[in-house]
Amino acid sequence: MEPSSSETKNKSYLILIALILVILLAGIIAGIAVLAGSDSETTGRVRDIFIIILALESLLIGAALIILVIQLAVLTNLLQNEVRPILESTKETVGTLRSTSQFISKRAVSPIITVSSYFAGFRKFFEIIGFIRK
Repeated sequence: MEPSSSETKNKSYLILIALILVILLAGIIAGIAVLAGSDSETTGRVRDIFIIILALESLLIGAALIILVIQLAVLTNLLQNEVRPILESTKETVGTLRSTSQFISKRAVSPIITVSSYFAGFRKFFEIIGFIRK
């Protein structure tokens, strides 16, 4: 069985991502090796750049957390104000349907079944007596 084209594309993307990660890791290792041999002024500048990058990353993560909390509040509001009334309406509808089906069962179906069973009994009785032949 040959893999489909979407599976082949997925495997290609995974291989490409793994290759990029390996190249990035090799670049980081090479950068550390170069910085280890350079003077303290260059190492200090790189350190300062990384501190600034980490601060910006912290700001980005904080903003993402704020957005997440806002989305959670919106979801909670949606559940309380829209989904709960729909569920209550559905429960009411199910209750009405249940009572309607019980009413129909008592008033329409049960009498029909009773009459049908009497006719079946009379028919069998007349078959046994011999008035009706199969």
